[in-house]
Amino acid sequence: MTSYAPGADVGATTTDAAPDAAPDAAPDPAELTELAAGLRLAVGRLNRRIRIDGHESIPPLQLSALVTVELHGPLRLSELARREAVTAPTMSRVLAALDEQGLVHRAPDPQDARGVLITLSEVGAAKVNEVRTTRTALVARRLARLDDAQRATIAAAMPALEALLVDD
Repeated sequence: MTSYAPGADVGATTTDAAPDAAPDAAPDPAELTELAAGLRLAVGRLNRRIRIDGHESIPPLQLSALVTVELHGPLRLSELARREAVTAPTMSRVLAALDEQGLVHRAPDPQDARGVLITLSEVGAAKVNEVRTTRTALVARRLARLDDAQRATIAAAMPALEALLVDD
């Protein structure tokens, strides 16, 4: 079985499986925990490094709210707060800041006159695209530092990494 060695180079693995081990055998809990810790640390550090190197002028929660509105909008404040896992008062402050910057539009909800629907403005869409482009370029520069085998390992792991994003 292939296992992660903390502190090892990206793509470095150790092989310790018996030749006749079943490929779909239940994972060893200790090995799974070790892999989970290493993955969490690597992904967290990479994400932090990208945020720092991107020099974004928009705080993470505001950016996340913009992306959520882009993907799922138009949304009511309560739905946006639920999707971002924050309270309605917190989301109200976030939306006030986004509105002040001209990044979102608020419009009456045609289904409920008391409600407001939030959509992305053209400026907001441009901001999301700018951050996305900058972050992609930063990751591409880091990938360029790897050798071909390391990049191939990451490419091969993409379906598994994307499967981790699916909720239980």
